[in-house]
Amino acid sequence: MALINAKEIHKIYKMGEVDLEVLKGVDISIEKGEFVAITGFSGSGKSTLMHLLGCLDTPTQGEYYLDKVNIMQASRDDLAHIRNQKIGFVFQKFHLLPDLTTVDNVALPCLYAGDSEKTARDKAKKLLTLVNLADRFDHYPYQLSGGQQQRVAIARSLVNNPEIIFADEPTGNLDTATGETILKIFQELNTNHGVTLVIVTHEPIIASKTKRIIELVDGKIISDKKVK
Repeated sequence: MALINAKEIHKIYKMGEVDLEVLKGVDISIEKGEFVAITGFSGSGKSTLMHLLGCLDTPTQGEYYLDKVNIMQASRDDLAHIRNQKIGFVFQKFHLLPDLTTVDNVALPCLYAGDSEKTARDKAKKLLTLVNLADRFDHYPYQLSGGQQQRVAIARSLVNNPEIIFADEPTGNLDTATGETILKIFQELNTNHGVTLVIVTHEPIIASKTKRIIELVDGKIISDKKVK
């Protein structure tokens, strides 16, 4: 079975007396080691799909297996454990804690997972070095540029050695040059370290840097193709 295997995924939100169907029967399969872009215009359902695949929300209807685990039957505690152990997230807004240094921001998921403080900080330093921030261990988020903060977020997403990383518009708050630097880090993680990556983006240039593009329109997949 693929790392991600979802069939006939529907998501309906209650808006007062109106049912808003955002996803309308999505089938998606992603193998370990793939680098995938999910694209579409605003309102197409791409972020909703990422939230469902990342276990931040659950489908209204359908089947979803993540690394052979039936997500539709998982409890809230099960989902929290899966997010901590199997999934890394990178968002457009970096979501760093302002009162923690870069090392402590990256180490935090390890502490939640039960690692000792020394082990967690050692892992954090190794990953910050990987994203070229070895000289920023003791800096706070306000002392970093947007690109540096996003690299901290990438290091944090990797710290528990997840099966897959989901990135939602990860270059949306960055200038073009800095965005290209972030994409190169993703490409290196995928090519040299075998990390499975799913990027949600509305920008065709960013999608073209991945290896597969899935396009959503009005809650349905209209295209799924390999990047040449």
